[in-house]
Amino acid sequence: MALLRDNPHHSSSLLSLGLLNFFIYGTTVIFAAFFQLYLQDIGMNKLEIGILISAGPLVSLLAHPFWRLMSDRFHNIRLILLVMLIGLLAIGHLLFRVDTFQMLYIVVLLVFFFQSPLLSQSNSLTLGYATDSQQKFETYRLWGSFGWATAALAAGITIDATGKNGFSLLFSIMLILSISSTLILPSSRYTADMPWVSAKQFGQVLKNKYFVLFIVLGLFIAIPNSINALFMPLYISDLGGDRLSVGIAVFLSTLLEMAAFVLLNRYLKNKITYFIGTLTIVSILFAIRWDLMADASLPIQVIIIQLLHAITFGGFFYVGTRLIGLFLPSSLRAAGQAVYSFMLSGVTGIIAGLLGGFTFQDFGPVIMYQMGTMMTLFAVIGYGALWYHFHKNGYPPAISLPK
Repeated sequence: MALLRDNPHHSSSLLSLGLLNFFIYGTTVIFAAFFQLYLQDIGMNKLEIGILISAGPLVSLLAHPFWRLMSDRFHNIRLILLVMLIGLLAIGHLLFRVDTFQMLYIVVLLVFFFQSPLLSQSNSLTLGYATDSQQKFETYRLWGSFGWATAALAAGITIDATGKNGFSLLFSIMLILSISSTLILPSSRYTADMPWVSAKQFGQVLKNKYFVLFIVLGLFIAIPNSINALFMPLYISDLGGDRLSVGIAVFLSTLLEMAAFVLLNRYLKNKITYFIGTLTIVSILFAIRWDLMADASLPIQVIIIQLLHAITFGGFFYVGTRLIGLFLPSSLRAAGQAVYSFMLSGVTGIIAGLLGGFTFQDFGPVIMYQMGTMMTLFAVIGYGALWYHFHKNGYPPAISLPK
């Protein structure tokens, strides 16, 4: 990891870095949890919302390498992050003033171009400043999680009190605070030492049949989860809930998610059979969660069911990230992480927006969540079979170290 700061150990810099994570994650959750409600308020149906939101992962396929290239060229992640935040503020200002759906689509694509790589760039920036220990990075990441939870609750209260204009107001305020936090950080001269992944490394990763099976089964977990993340706010709204109900659901699930990470990190043994067994259990809980969501009839029921997010998504994300280190040698883990992110964030987001929007619009939320239950049960069978195979035969590495 290359040095990214000029003046280390200044308490004001450490505070501004924590605040930066707080405000950037807060900005992201406002967009992720409430933008679909704004689109519904201006007259879009569920399918149209799904199609529009699914464009985000497509745009990110261009946005991520573009901003990464800019960081490498100028050797200054702080500057690039500042440009992204200012660009997002300017485009966001237009987002709430367009008067045709055609212009809305264009502006939203530009919003995704600036917004989709925001978290990865801020994480790279944080890693550069927090070079002393991994513990420090985890501390700053907790600032982000707290910002995510707090902003969701504040947004629910604000939008209920001010109407849809409250969304644009809060979004702009959080971006301005993010920009301010970035400006008071000490200037940076280097980027994080993260080499580009070659096509050869991708090919070697895809030769690992167990890793590929893990990714394919993961899609049957991640797609229903992404559908829920996108359409749960609209589901609460259809059941008569207000924006505060959405904020409470996100707030509670995020707080408990942090606790789940801590417990898993402390008690789960670093053994592949334990991880695959945990994935099987988590998949069962996911299936139960979607089945309960299909039966919900009140907003408070959705809020309570959403508490399972900490165990289900928290467990899936934690175990999935750790499994990359067990399936692949260290020289291929960056490529494995790229495949993992592309499939379970990019591809999943596209499918979830289109499939979820179509199902919700034409068949209703009950069928949508029942579909998620069936998809998840398929993953349960797959992960259970994989656990049994490793339990009986052990894990023989499917690929050798690259020469």
